[in-house]
Amino acid sequence: MSMKASLQLKVGTQLTMTPQLQQAIQLLQLSTLDLRLEIQQALDSNPLLELEDEFGEQAVDDTGEDDWSSEIPDELSVDSDWSDTYQDAGVAGSIGEAPDLDRNTNVVGLKDHLLWQLAMGDFEPGDTPLASYLIDAINPNGHLEDSLDALTQGWQNDDPSTTLADVEGILARIQQFDPTGVGARDLRECLLLQLEALDTHTPLLIQAKRLVRQFLDALAADDRRLLKRRLRLDDDELDAVIALIRTLDPRPGQRFSSADNSYVIPDLVARVTPEGWRIELNADALPRLRIQPDYAALIRRADKSDDNVFLRQHLQEARWLMKSLSSRNDTLLRVGREIMERQIAFLERGEEAMKPLILADIAERVELHESTISRVTTQKFIQTPRGVFELKYFFSSQVGGQSGDADSVSSTAIRARLKKLISEEPARKPLSDSKLVALLAEADINVARRTVAKYREAMGIPSSSERKRLS
Repeated sequence: MSMKASLQLKVGTQLTMTPQLQQAIQLLQLSTLDLRLEIQQALDSNPLLELEDEFGEQAVDDTGEDDWSSEIPDELSVDSDWSDTYQDAGVAGSIGEAPDLDRNTNVVGLKDHLLWQLAMGDFEPGDTPLASYLIDAINPNGHLEDSLDALTQGWQNDDPSTTLADVEGILARIQQFDPTGVGARDLRECLLLQLEALDTHTPLLIQAKRLVRQFLDALAADDRRLLKRRLRLDDDELDAVIALIRTLDPRPGQRFSSADNSYVIPDLVARVTPEGWRIELNADALPRLRIQPDYAALIRRADKSDDNVFLRQHLQEARWLMKSLSSRNDTLLRVGREIMERQIAFLERGEEAMKPLILADIAERVELHESTISRVTTQKFIQTPRGVFELKYFFSSQVGGQSGDADSVSSTAIRARLKKLISEEPARKPLSDSKLVALLAEADINVARRTVAKYREAMGIPSSSERKRLS
């Protein structure tokens, strides 16, 4: 087989962050329940929006192409460096393992969300304990509790070779996790992390960074005169800079502590057909919207009266919302289908057939950022014949073998196999961890005894001696 060298020119465009694009990204982050509330608020405030009738008949938007509609792109991307920046509007294990999300209808807290990203990321094994140590030091608001000097000294009690630079390097990687701004040491760093992730073409971005870096106290005191003079801005530009900063989230971790997820609406449905498994959007999850036909017809008038301008503005907002919802659904469906294509064996045989899967596997296939995959799979659920699961559940770290090897097994599959073996053990002679290791080895699953003990303890299963006393 011969290989040809080739030179490819890749042409692309960068989209500047606008309130409309920010809306598209925020909708992607919302759970279905929160998105329903967002849609209801839009219906209450925008006369150009209404629900489709029971027959699904859509109004014809015959307002024509104009300067309002031409701003909306045919394809609305929700993935770029800046897609991981704005506040996550809405409500929302052991080292090296994702949290237990079995039949997961409860979204984990901030710590578990960060540990899950750690387990599903590409950290070196030697860096994982230090990263977990730093995650433990992050408070519910998403900020680092202690100084790096204090944290370094604390870690050096176990590993004297660790330097402050080592800790800073691991923290910098954690600060790239979702939610953006997590791991910041103070408010200034939290906001700067979010600004640094914005598209470089965002208007007045340089001035916003300078304000946050040098003049937060003046902003808190509403000293507009000083801000205008030092930043060399007029009133309108200063208003724009302040508006940009106000879109950032000073407490990025807070949404994980306030979520009430007692009720779950599946976003996707997995069902088997004569042609195989199909993954589809749940048609009942969200209301379907359309442009209100009577008001839309009025916009064809050419005058520039205040009423017509009002209607045109709301028409544009309605179109952007509908485009954002469409983009959210398309992205969610693409990611969901790719995940379930990797986990067909789970649908057919259960947890013991779960395959190893990390964020990078899906990100590469659908050409999205890993942090975007994290957001798409958080608080998004799929209904399967085996129950309702959060999409995050289908990610599982690899045990044994190299990536893609037949010998590699997911940690979820191993836990399921252990649970089954223990449930079938003789009551008077429970299986020891060593015996469990041997039984797994007979099934070509090679793990250490300490790994079996760790999984057993994580599942809340007592040791063999304790199980014998309980039986």
